[in-house]
Amino acid sequence: MKVAEAVGRALVSAGIGQVFGVVGSGNFHLTNAMVAAGARFVAARHEGGAATMADAYARVSGAPTALSVHQGPGLTNALTGITEAAKSRTPLLVLAAEATGPHSNFRVDQAALAHAVGAVTARVTTAHDAVEQALAALHRAHRERRTVLLNLPLDVQALEVPEGVRGAVRTPSGPVAVEPPAGQVGELARALDASRRPVFLAGRGARTPAARDALAELADHCGALLATSAVARGLFQGDDWSLDVCGGFTSPLAAELITGADLVVGWGCALNMWTTRHGHLIGPGATVAQIDDDPTALGAHRAVDLGVTGDVELTARRVLAACGPRRAGYRSPQLAADLAARVRWRDVPYDDESTGDRIDPRTLSAALDDLLPAERVIGVDSGNFMGYPTAYFSVPDQDGFCFTQAYQSIGLGLATAIGAALARPDRVPVAVLGDGGALMSAVELDTVRRLGLPMVVVVYNDDGYGAEVHHFGPDGFPLDTVTFPDTDIAAVARGYGFDAVTVRTSGDLDAVAAWVAGARSAPLLIDAKVTREHGAWWLEEAFRGH
Repeated sequence: MKVAEAVGRALVSAGIGQVFGVVGSGNFHLTNAMVAAGARFVAARHEGGAATMADAYARVSGAPTALSVHQGPGLTNALTGITEAAKSRTPLLVLAAEATGPHSNFRVDQAALAHAVGAVTARVTTAHDAVEQALAALHRAHRERRTVLLNLPLDVQALEVPEGVRGAVRTPSGPVAVEPPAGQVGELARALDASRRPVFLAGRGARTPAARDALAELADHCGALLATSAVARGLFQGDDWSLDVCGGFTSPLAAELITGADLVVGWGCALNMWTTRHGHLIGPGATVAQIDDDPTALGAHRAVDLGVTGDVELTARRVLAACGPRRAGYRSPQLAADLAARVRWRDVPYDDESTGDRIDPRTLSAALDDLLPAERVIGVDSGNFMGYPTAYFSVPDQDGFCFTQAYQSIGLGLATAIGAALARPDRVPVAVLGDGGALMSAVELDTVRRLGLPMVVVVYNDDGYGAEVHHFGPDGFPLDTVTFPDTDIAAVARGYGFDAVTVRTSGDLDAVAAWVAGARSAPLLIDAKVTREHGAWWLEEAFRGH
């Protein structure tokens, strides 16, 4: 058995059940070996899309996932998606063929490329150790929550594995839950006992049902309000004391309450400039605590008064046991009524700016939230529009929202929704894009259609790169480089086999209602011509980071 086949079969035996990629000569045998061993392979139309599909699938499913690419350009094409995964600490194994011949057109320093974007690397070097080296890379990805590039040199792939050499195959385990120090637990318990207005901010490190339940119990005991970073949106869905997202997408009432907190506790949350609005969401007199199982994360983005090194669920359980009597804290009957009435952006009054030719994105978003099935999984691209679906579309839980924004690249939203859809086939997938990102990734419309996904693709179409238009336009800069003629994106989608509708007014959404009520035999694209007179409410705040 050749190394390529042995490695592919071993990785599937170790738990990889889903592989994304684009197959070329260098990864042909490896990929086919994984399929023969029982893995599902999804062929994207571009390696950049494949990388983001793999990232999103791994995030939502929590299952061992691989990306398979050709040597050289296969890897470089995938680098933006790999960068997003690496920055997000997604456990992902990237399997890349590698050309080592000095005169090969495909030869690049693939290890250096991976290190440059924050991934870690490994290499299969001998036929005798190939399986062990591959399994070690897979285990590292999950144990350390890292994106790992496993380079597979072409000459080594073609070697015969010696008889009797296979390596011990076992399913990769995640990180060991870190027990928090008793002293830090006691200090946090005392801070909560003394707090009158505590707020919990849960991030990526809290995105599990067990962590959610532990945080909800502790919050109920000490009277804390609950919020999440954007990547953990939906974690506290249905909780009466949830403020939804903390950061640029925060509603006015939620922002007021977070700023009024006397204790802010970040649970597996980086407390970066986006989550805290460059620090402005945290009141000047508030005590700030942060819990993370990685000690280097504590205080990395802002100073904290108390850092606890520990697993989120374990720490919450230990703190609850150490707390004093139950208290009302921030919670009151009046606040409960206020949250029910106006914590959502949908409950904030606005002047509808729709015209006969273009629909207000707020009006569009609220209507689609009502029309689309509640059991949904949403992937959102980056751009001026992105706050509307993030703020207006409800999600059933933390698996209902996949936010690939650590690198802030446009063009990832469609692939994100594909990966998330495959991880949650029980839900209606919704990809929300701007026109720039939609056209950048349009090739993956073919993947949606080929896979038979009942996806809704919503394009907020303002005929330009809206973030740049509204950032530079008010200062009088020319905008010819970031504005474009009207494009019939609905017609493009029909060419890929989609049902499609152009929306200019609320009445045009009747076609969406008909699709939802019908057989959904083809995916649906909504080309929404949205108003474009001014930027989204969060845009000015966001550009402070540029």
